[in-house]
Amino acid sequence: MTRMLTALAALALIVASQLALATTADAHERRTVGPYQFVVGWLNEPAFQGFANGASVRITDTRVNPAKAVEGLEKTLAIEVRSGGLPPYTGTVRAVFGQPGLYSLDVVPTAGGAYLFTIKGRVETLDVNETFESGPGRFNDVEPQSALQYPAKAPVAAELAGRLDAIESGIRTVQVIAIVALLLAVAVPVGTLLMARKRS
Repeated sequence: MTRMLTALAALALIVASQLALATTADAHERRTVGPYQFVVGWLNEPAFQGFANGASVRITDTRVNPAKAVEGLEKTLAIEVRSGGLPPYTGTVRAVFGQPGLYSLDVVPTAGGAYLFTIKGRVETLDVNETFESGPGRFNDVEPQSALQYPAKAPVAAELAGRLDAIESGIRTVQVIAIVALLLAVAVPVGTLLMARKRS
């Protein structure tokens, strides 16, 4: 009986680990580009707003079986990250240590929602220019920080910036009122003094 329970527990552990791996793999988009397979997504899934991450691509050569990691591409590839219609962010692409064929552009996504990754450059002799968009069935959108916060939800940077703008606007209004009051405080006595001199 003990052997049967041990075997069932081991089987359950194997099934759970396979499901976990499948979930991680589903958070990336796979695409055939010439003889290569690109697997694109966030380096750390899920991605959260305000946390360091990376736009990643794993490239394998499918002309051999099993597919072989293509190394040395950090010198010939560029990755662009775009969100919200803003100009793209780009930087130095690095090979991820200990994971042949995996490349990343380090980035801190500061807004939640959808992102576009464009992989440009050269893979061996093939010129590439491929765009990948986050979303269902592809790689994950960036989630807000509030998904991780416990026990209280802290305001995000955009909300704090809005509050700061409102405070600054209020301060400017108070400054204008203070200047007008000061001018009136000086003008009224001066005007009264001038009128008194004219009468005498």
